[in-house]
This record gives sequence, C-alpha cells and structure tokens, in this order.
Amino acid sequence: MTRPRDPDQIQREIEATRTQLAGTLDELAERVSPKRLATQARERAVEFFRTPAGMAVLGGVTLLVALGVARRARNR
Repeated sequence: MTRPRDPDQIQREIEATRTQLAGTLDELAERVSPKRLATQARERAVEFFRTPAGMAVLGGVTLLVALGVARRARNR
C-alpha cells in the first residue's frame, strides 16, 4: 500500500513542480520571441543567398527589376 504523504512533502513537490514549470515557460517564451525569430530568419536568408542557388535567385530578381525599370523608362 502507498503511504500517505505529509503536508511538508506535498509542499516541497508543489514548489519543485512550480520551479520546473517556470523554467519551461521561460524557455518557450525565448523560443517564440519575435526578436529571436526575426534574427533567425535573417541568418537563414543570408546563408541561403551565399549558396549558388541563392546567388542565382538574387541574379534573377535583379534582372527582373532591371527589366521593369527599363520598361517603365521606355513607356514615359
């Protein structure tokens, strides 16, 4: 049979659980921080544009913008 717990033991367990929960909530708040997410997205974008595929995308976008500017200038 399970021995009943005394109130002091229950209180210690509650405090330990509360401390663990607070740590978990702090970790979750850090993971979803808008500033952290923005920094992470920027770092990933920079990494991508340093690859050959990223350079090709950047070159294509640059070409499209240049063609658009030239087309607008011609239509004026």
